[in-house]
Amino acid sequence: MVKRKRIESGAGDDSCAGTKPSIHNFSLEEKCEFREKLITWFRENQRDLPWRKHLSNPDVDQRAYAVWVSEIMLQQTQVATVVEYYKRWMKKWPTLQDLAKASLEEVNEMWAGLGYYSRGRRLLEGAQKVVQEFGGKMPRTAEALLKHLPGVGRYTAGAIASIAYSQATGIVDGNVIRVLCRMRLIGASSTSQAVQNKLWSLANDVVDQDHPGDFNQGMMELGATVCTPKSPSCASCPAQSLCLAKAQVERNKSKNGNKLGIKDSIAIPDIECVVEKCDLCLPENETWDEREGVQNYPRKAGKKAARVERTSVCVVCRRKRDGERQYYLVQRAQKGLLAGLWEFPSLKVEEEEDENSDHSIHKVLQSSCGLRVPAAIQSTHVGSVEHIFSHIHQTYVVQAVEVSEEEVDDSRVHTESCRWVTKEEFSSAAVSTAMKKVFKAYENLGKKKISTMDPGKNQKSITSFFKKK
Repeated sequence: MVKRKRIESGAGDDSCAGTKPSIHNFSLEEKCEFREKLITWFRENQRDLPWRKHLSNPDVDQRAYAVWVSEIMLQQTQVATVVEYYKRWMKKWPTLQDLAKASLEEVNEMWAGLGYYSRGRRLLEGAQKVVQEFGGKMPRTAEALLKHLPGVGRYTAGAIASIAYSQATGIVDGNVIRVLCRMRLIGASSTSQAVQNKLWSLANDVVDQDHPGDFNQGMMELGATVCTPKSPSCASCPAQSLCLAKAQVERNKSKNGNKLGIKDSIAIPDIECVVEKCDLCLPENETWDEREGVQNYPRKAGKKAARVERTSVCVVCRRKRDGERQYYLVQRAQKGLLAGLWEFPSLKVEEEEDENSDHSIHKVLQSSCGLRVPAAIQSTHVGSVEHIFSHIHQTYVVQAVEVSEEEVDDSRVHTESCRWVTKEEFSSAAVSTAMKKVFKAYENLGKKKISTMDPGKNQKSITSFFKKK
C-alpha cells in the first residue's frame, strides 16, 4: 500500500480565496532546508562568470556597479552573449565615475549588437545621476535603487541590494519563476497579477537572511543550469526533495504502477490544493500532461504575435578621388526603437501603401536625410533582409547605389545627424545588428557578381555592378 501524507504549510502571507493554500507555501522546516541545500550547492557549482570576480571588492560601490552592469546586460540576453560585452565594458569603464564621463555615442558603440539599446543609455544616465546627485555613492537599499536609478526595476534593484549590499530581499526573474512554480505547484499563468504577487511574496519569505546574495544567485543559477525550461536535470537538483512538481511526477508513476500490480512503499505526498477555487493552481480547463512532467510548470500566457513591418533601405557608396569607398549613415532619433543608433537611409513602408509601391532611391534619400544624387542614377536591388525584434518582424528591402564624389550633394544635410564612413568605421560604429545584416547582404551581392564574371574577358571592378545599365 502506498503511504500518503498531506503537506501542510503555515508560512506565507498571501491568501487564496480567503484561505492560505498550503501547497503554495513553504513551511519553516522547508525554508531552512531549502536555504541550506541551495547555498551549499551554489558555492560548490557556480559558474565562473566575470562579474562574480568583482564581488570580493571591499568597495561596496564598485560591487554594486559590477552587479548593476551585469544585470542590465543580462536582461533578455543569454549569459554566453553577455560575457564578452561585459569584459569590454568593464575594461573601458572600470568604475561608475568612468562611465559617467562617457558620451552616449561611445556607449552605443560599445552596446552595438547586444540589443535593447535603451539599456545602455539608462546605464549611462544612471551613472551620471549617481555622480551628480549622490556624490558617486550608489543608493544602499532595493527601495532606494528602484526609486532613483533610471531603468532599474524591482528585480534589478533586489539583485543589486542582495548581492552587493547583503540586504535580505527576494528577487523574481525568469529562472526564479520556473524554480518556484515547480517547487510550489503554481500552475496559473506566470504573468497574472495573482501569480506575480505570490512569487514575490515567496521570494521575500524564503530568502536566506544571513546570505541573501548567495541564495538569490543560487536560485538563478539553479534555474539556468538545472531547473531548465526543457529537459531539466531533476536528479541533480539539490532541492528535489522539496519540489512538489517532482513529487507529482512520482505520484503519477506510482499510481500507474499500482494499476499494473506493482506495489510501492515510498511515501508519496498528497499534493492537492485545499482551496476549491485557487488563483494559483493549474486552471480546471488545463490538465496535467504526464509526458511533460515538471515542465507542466510554469504556465505562460500566449505570446502576442509580433507586428509585421517593411522598410526600404538604401546603401549609398561614394567613390572618392583617391579610390576610398565611403558609406552614408543617418542617426536615428534619440527616443524610441534603436534610439541614437546609426543606419543606412531608410523609409518605412506604411500599412496602407501597396507593398509594390515605388520607393525609389531618390524618394528614400529625400525622405530620410535629404541627400541628393543625380536623377539619372538608378539603384540596384540587393534583396530582402529579415530581422526579428522582440515585438516587430521587420523586413528590409535593400537597394544600393554608387556615386562618385562629384555626383553627390550633401550640402543641405545636417552633418550632426548624417555622416560618411569607411567600411572599417562602419564596423565599429553604433549600428544595429539589423544594419550589419543589410551591409552583409550588400557585400555578398557584389561578391556574387564578381564570381560570375569571366576573368579573362572582363576585369571591371565591383563598383560598376551596382549601377544599372
